[in-house]
Amino acid sequence: MSAKVFMFLLLEAHVFAEIVGLTSEGSGTTYNSHSEVVHEEETYYTPQLDYRKSRWCHTLTLSNGEVSCSSPYGRNLYSSLGSRCELSCDRGYKLLGRPSVQCMASRRWSGTAYCRRVRCHVLPLISHGTYHCPDGTVVDSRCEYMCDPGHQIEGDRLRICQDGGSWSGSEPTCADLEPPKIKCPASKVKVAEPDKLTAKVSWDRPQVSDSAGKSLDLMRVGPESGSVFTEGIHIIRYRVYDQAKNRAACKFSVHIEVKRCPALKPPIHGYLTCSSSKNNYGAVCESHCESGYERQGPATRVCQFNRSWSDEPALCTSMQIKTDVRTAAALLDQFYEKRRLLVVSTPDLGNEYYKLQNIMLQKADCGLDLRHVTVIELLGVQPKEVGRIKGRHLDTQVVEDLRQSLRISTSYFTMVLLDEYGMDRERFVNPASSEELFAHIEDFLLDEDERERLEANREFCD
Repeated sequence: MSAKVFMFLLLEAHVFAEIVGLTSEGSGTTYNSHSEVVHEEETYYTPQLDYRKSRWCHTLTLSNGEVSCSSPYGRNLYSSLGSRCELSCDRGYKLLGRPSVQCMASRRWSGTAYCRRVRCHVLPLISHGTYHCPDGTVVDSRCEYMCDPGHQIEGDRLRICQDGGSWSGSEPTCADLEPPKIKCPASKVKVAEPDKLTAKVSWDRPQVSDSAGKSLDLMRVGPESGSVFTEGIHIIRYRVYDQAKNRAACKFSVHIEVKRCPALKPPIHGYLTCSSSKNNYGAVCESHCESGYERQGPATRVCQFNRSWSDEPALCTSMQIKTDVRTAAALLDQFYEKRRLLVVSTPDLGNEYYKLQNIMLQKADCGLDLRHVTVIELLGVQPKEVGRIKGRHLDTQVVEDLRQSLRISTSYFTMVLLDEYGMDRERFVNPASSEELFAHIEDFLLDEDERERLEANREFCD
């Protein structure tokens, strides 16, 4: 055998050994001295190219991906022994397997891989809302959140499935931000009941609703329906809260009107006693006359709905004094508990004290009348003695009896003030001014009610 033939056979054996993996290079399984299996890491090498077999491995393809190969021996030899290919997937796909493979002497690639479509996890449902994903959960698909009626979204309304299989943004919430609706009843105007300053008012419960359709808490500020209201304007407020503590409020007024008649003035020398507030609708006022006066006309008047009084006002006229009595006792009995008496005595009409006092009494006549004082004059001496009341003469025996019972002398000017019970309360031996008389009467003879009525009618004499 020639040397050339020997070298050629040696080279062929070496190549065959490399092809079937009998050389020490490359990767594979070896056994140690104790027959234990030892796995060695795979290493890549660049074998000698057999130009006669450029398609050593099958042409590598990757669905939904891309194969990028390189060969140490140039272009168009990407499936030849020793070629290396990088594997990558299209957007939306994930590579499972080796990212890089090499054409091995076994005519197989050193590994396999495939592209699996990337999907995001199914989104969980949110409270009071939902979402819509028209393209499913693949990469670049969109899910839009929507809230139930009465709720508003807070957070990301739109989420996109990303390359890594996660959703963009974060899970939103559906918040109840819309307040409930409330409608109060219309304001009310009511006239107070007859002879009262109040009225009972009722109303319907406010109308409430909430777009979220949940239970509502209704609160009231003010009296409840069916309460009794006093005169004036009263504000009733309602507040409603939904479960998210959103609030709505409304209010209305209750106006209680008291119809009133013009204020009644008491009759001169009289006073009024009225029910309720004296001049409100339904009030009844009764006229009374002071001591020494008699009522003429209707006793009572009623305030009507049209704000006018019924009937005509009563008058208080002076009591009719009987001067034809025969005794002083009979005369005085007419004034008992009704009138006070001022008895003026003078020896003659020319007495200077009397003339001065008479002038002052004429000017004080109205004021004395307001203070329930009647003047009795005892003029002259026997046998020409005269007694008179408001120009009406008294019997001479009555005059004499008055002088004796009151111990009034005919020798000088005297003035005696008697109270309504006929008691001697003050004596004057000198003329007294109207101010002096009035002050004494007011300080010592008038009660509290008489003082109040006097103040109310004081301007009458002015």
